Amino acid sequence: MLRISYSRRLRLLKVGADSKRHISSSIVQRQAVPAVATQPPSGGFLSWLLGDKPAVKVPPLHEPLEGVKVPSPLPDFVKPAETKLSVLPNGLKVASENTMGPTATIGIYVNSGSMYENPLNFGVTHLLEKMAFKSTLNRSHLRLVREVEAIGGNITASASREQMSYTGDAIKTHMPEMVELLVDSVRNPVFHAWEVKEQLAAIKVESAEASKNPQTLLLEALHSAGYAGALGQPLLAPESALVRLNPDVLHEFIAENYTAPRMVLAASGVDHNELLSVAEPLLADLPAVPLTQPPVSEYVGGDWRGQADTPRTHVAVAFEVPGGWRNEKDAITATVLQTLLGGGGSFSAGGPGKGMYSRLYLRVLNHYGDVESFTAFSAVYNDTGLFGIHATSGSDFVPQLVNLATNEFISVATPGDVTELELQRAKNTTISLILMNLESRVVVTEDIGRQILTYGSRKPVTELVEAVNSITLKDISDVAERIITTPLTMASWGDVVHVPRYDEVASRFE
Repeated sequence: MLRISYSRRLRLLKVGADSKRHISSSIVQRQAVPAVATQPPSGGFLSWLLGDKPAVKVPPLHEPLEGVKVPSPLPDFVKPAETKLSVLPNGLKVASENTMGPTATIGIYVNSGSMYENPLNFGVTHLLEKMAFKSTLNRSHLRLVREVEAIGGNITASASREQMSYTGDAIKTHMPEMVELLVDSVRNPVFHAWEVKEQLAAIKVESAEASKNPQTLLLEALHSAGYAGALGQPLLAPESALVRLNPDVLHEFIAENYTAPRMVLAASGVDHNELLSVAEPLLADLPAVPLTQPPVSEYVGGDWRGQADTPRTHVAVAFEVPGGWRNEKDAITATVLQTLLGGGGSFSAGGPGKGMYSRLYLRVLNHYGDVESFTAFSAVYNDTGLFGIHATSGSDFVPQLVNLATNEFISVATPGDVTELELQRAKNTTISLILMNLESRVVVTEDIGRQILTYGSRKPVTELVEAVNSITLKDISDVAERIITTPLTMASWGDVVHVPRYDEVASRFE
């Protein structure tokens, strides 16, 4: 064991005490801040923190840097891109809007849909959609696909009851190639027998799948039951009509309907003069056939029921939108009314903006657990349209399900039942959807093409926004009342045993 003498212990304690006093004195000196340091040096916080003096005086952040020119801010209002329209001597219209971005979308739109068919060529529109971008007089199908891939493009075609569309996307520098390819596909299709046969087989498969899709099936049924005439004809080719479709039928339909006055070449993201210089030599020789009146459709109302081996029942209750898009005020009001009603499935992961505060959610889906879906829908055409509610539940709940739908129709047509808050929310949502959709070049191009086919010109989006904002509670109740005073159309699919009789439901609206 170590032994430390008493005197040595005293010396060690004295040294420790002196060390502590020295350390405490150093800490105090370091913590003491001189008076001159209460104001940071002019060099800024970093220089003050490091104790350095900056070589250059840095101005405060709220002062502009010397010698740096700041660009002027954007004005409060930026004029939207203008839609330019030219009419060729044969009556074909070329329209475009030069939107910003590196890509362009070009489309050919034709006033030729299933409503222009006759009993001898039912289903030809559906087949033309499937035959789009196949072999032409100048290209095989393989070469056409390879050319689109070579320019990094994308091509699509779609058919509706009133119009056909052929669209393509590409980098702006490849606009001439895409325009030429689209025109070749529309004007010079060959319709090889083996290609037609292949697509007829694909249509059979597609029709079989559609027959198991309640939404598609009921929309088709509402048209066939609700309209007498052109709009009552099927959009999806019925299997019984496929045996009559062949290359000759396709060529005859193209020659009769794909005429210059009924066609629009629309584009977004391109210079109009450049588009015109490319398109005019390709389209100017189309025959200038006099414009004919579209086939007549008469809304009459009716009932369609399809029995299926399923425990669920799908029901659609619909009425006419008189005047269609050409009755702009009512058509726009009906669009806001659809948003106001809203709806959806019984389960939704949606949050704000997903329709959870629409009337059909708040008044139906949130209170009735037996309701699986309850949604407002519309299909509006140039001169008429359909507006309705599609609902799904178990078969035993169907009578009450139909009653809920009729109650909602009657409620929005009753003055005072819709609040200003509900209307403002629906208007805001409608405007938001319009503006967000128009950020897409594809949507802009389609909007240009379809508006020019319907109105002969394209209306500025500001007019549409103003029209939506001008809608009042009285407009909503008046339009809803005009809609439900038209004949009722019903369609149901599934276990339809408990679906109420047509005249019983129609009497609720008398």
